[in-house]
Amino acid sequence: MAEADRAPGPHPAGTGGKTGKRGMTPLRYVTGFILALLCHVGVPAHAHKASDSYLSLKTAERTVTGQWDIALRDLEFAVGIDRDGDGALTWDEIRSRHRDIDAYALSRLALSAGGRACPATVTEHLIDNHSDGAYAVLRFRAECENSIDTLAVHYNLLFDLDRQHKGLLRIERDGQVETAIFSPEHAKQQFTSSRAGNVRQFIDYLKHGVWHIWIGFDHILFLLSLLLPAVLVLHDRQWYASASFKTSAIDVLKIVTAFTISHSITLTIAALGIVQLPSRWVETAIAASVIVAALNNLFPFFQGQRWVVAFAFGLVHGFGFATVLAELGLPQSALVIALIGFNVGVELGQLAIVLAFLPVAYLLRQTWLYRRLLLNAGSTVIIAIASVWLVERAFEVSLVPA
Repeated sequence: MAEADRAPGPHPAGTGGKTGKRGMTPLRYVTGFILALLCHVGVPAHAHKASDSYLSLKTAERTVTGQWDIALRDLEFAVGIDRDGDGALTWDEIRSRHRDIDAYALSRLALSAGGRACPATVTEHLIDNHSDGAYAVLRFRAECENSIDTLAVHYNLLFDLDRQHKGLLRIERDGQVETAIFSPEHAKQQFTSSRAGNVRQFIDYLKHGVWHIWIGFDHILFLLSLLLPAVLVLHDRQWYASASFKTSAIDVLKIVTAFTISHSITLTIAALGIVQLPSRWVETAIAASVIVAALNNLFPFFQGQRWVVAFAFGLVHGFGFATVLAELGLPQSALVIALIGFNVGVELGQLAIVLAFLPVAYLLRQTWLYRRLLLNAGSTVIIAIASVWLVERAFEVSLVPA
């Protein structure tokens, strides 16, 4: 459901409503890189949204109250909810599995203080809609034997089924808010009330920025579409190999710089709440940007002005980044730190892609396979994929089975 259509908060689901599931040569290197990427992006509209859950904790003297939003598609995968196997979930089906959902979730979340466990009990079940679909909402309460000076959290949801899953934590204590990201490599973390957590928050948001650009296939395809011709020159409407690596590098620098500046602008103003757009509009425009960028490779109408395209559509991509950042839960006490960390992470992830692609692409620029297979055929495939995204996002339909 699009962000503009979201309910203001978690709510019980309608009683009959349904919700949907869920040793290489340079030539082989770059071909394999692009083809593998294209294989992974041929998925539904929200495929760029990785598996995340949203965990909020609030501590008192010896009590922890929490809310845990877990995607229904993930719970269906983990415990099985769709009893009739019709590919859709009803509230009755979800309600009938509440005990199994509770047992599964709480067995993968351990809270402790002072070395003693804080047993948790689910107190309420709700349903909420995030930008990528419906989520089960578990509200719970945990009682600790010791005063909570330091809260240890061991998060292990879905890691045995999906190593790419992330747990996004927001923890509040004494008016201070801290955030963290759980991954298989960082499943156990401790939290105190000190403000020393600012460094941790910067690093966590930086890592999430890197991760988001790497799994944000629509962002990658947009950037890749602009970079493919960087090692070529256009003459009489034909692409020829560039004679200078320096020229190609400058072209790439202009594109990346324009994209970075523009998406940083809109990411910042959206994250600060100055300007906000419905995510449905933003995601649809991002799909359109991929089509335009790839189409320009087949029918060059921007000539040497691809950096202008990067800047113009980068403004839209910035709003897309802001949606992800908002769902992470920006800590008001460290707003600037989190914002800078995420943006730096996006740039580092983007730079890694460029550094991996450009040298090999330059070595292959004179080959027929680069100009015909990677540029022409690759751009055609990108247009086809982005066109599916465009229709799915604009009309909220599913053209490709989940």
